[in-house]
Amino acid sequence: MKRILISIAILIPSVIPALAQGTVNPLVTDLRTRTSLEMDWKLAKGLHLNAGYELRTENALSAIDRHQAELGLSYKVNKWLKTGALYTFIYHNRGLNGWTPRHRFSADVTLDARAGDWRFSLKEQLRLTHKTESLNPCQEVADPLMLKSRFKVQYKGFMNVEPYAFAEVRNIFNDPSCNATWSTASLAYTNYSFGGYNDAYINRLRGALGFEWSISRHSSIDIYGMLDYCYDKNIDVDKTQKYLKSLTWDQALNGIIGIGYKFSF
Repeated sequence: MKRILISIAILIPSVIPALAQGTVNPLVTDLRTRTSLEMDWKLAKGLHLNAGYELRTENALSAIDRHQAELGLSYKVNKWLKTGALYTFIYHNRGLNGWTPRHRFSADVTLDARAGDWRFSLKEQLRLTHKTESLNPCQEVADPLMLKSRFKVQYKGFMNVEPYAFAEVRNIFNDPSCNATWSTASLAYTNYSFGGYNDAYINRLRGALGFEWSISRHSSIDIYGMLDYCYDKNIDVDKTQKYLKSLTWDQALNGIIGIGYKFSF
């Protein structure tokens, strides 16, 4: 899986820039962690209330990336269909810009199918994140809208351990766009104009291997390793919003080690 994601990470930058202006920055790598705690309450048949907290680190585990807390409801319509709604509060470390809060609202649909001890699922989650920090509207959208699609395979044939693997794609629908002309004479952009919030592209590819371990009837632990490829547009416009300084594509490949504890009432 690692070789596949690295191959994709090399291939995508060679394709997307052909369809857009700008240059691709060198690939940056990092080792990160995610540690989480989740509580699950069964309110009625098929209806569950979930609450959780997650801590993420970055820069080879030397810095905290974010704290986030969430509260959600899920409802299992039948054996193959589940829906959910989720609110997430994110306290995000923006480096030199300090810590800033963000609010995320999500709605999802999960389709399940089983074949013997194998379980296959497809989860589609629509996300709207509200950024509270002061932004240059020509550089960054304040309320990004994204769709996260995840295909997961899980084996349920063992007694207390369920290994799994998943692949995930994330799309952004309303990134800022711009129009400009690159001058080979001055090596700068001219005739800049803001194009609106209409740029859509794939900005995340993920793959993971892990297992869920049922310690008892109410407690379980989830341990996984993930490769996360990120591809984001970076527009640098001056304060007057009349001059485009640069248009680049940042790419990163992060190795993530995660562990989570879940208690079900």
